[in-house]
Amino acid sequence: MAHSTFPARFEFLDEIRELVAEVAREGGFSEKDIYSLQLAADEAASNIIEHAYAGVSNASLDVTCDVDDDELIITMRDNGKPFDPSKVKQPNLKADLSERQIGGLGLYLMRKLMDDVHYESNSRTGNLLTMIKRRG
Repeated sequence: MAHSTFPARFEFLDEIRELVAEVAREGGFSEKDIYSLQLAADEAASNIIEHAYAGVSNASLDVTCDVDDDELIITMRDNGKPFDPSKVKQPNLKADLSERQIGGLGLYLMRKLMDDVHYESNSRTGNLLTMIKRRG
């Protein structure tokens, strides 16, 4: 298991992706799966930095990566603004790029890349995003 706390800034996305790749490789995940895991982690962390911590300069983001049997579990905890996934509209992927609504694509992408995505918000413990990918 790997756990790190990162400053919630875009320049730390590389380090978050590296942490995910390292744990996934040790867990025997394929390069294709590792790419998907890194993309989902990148999207999740970007959303936290951009939306949960909008305008907050000294925020941090806890990232934990763990392999349990044939599953890789990524958790991200933050103390930013809570988020309601049920309010995010499904993106219209058929619409012309210029006509698409902004937002919703990141969550859609995370759900496509991962086998399970779960989000909970608690006023005491903050926001917790859990993403699970099964091997092979």
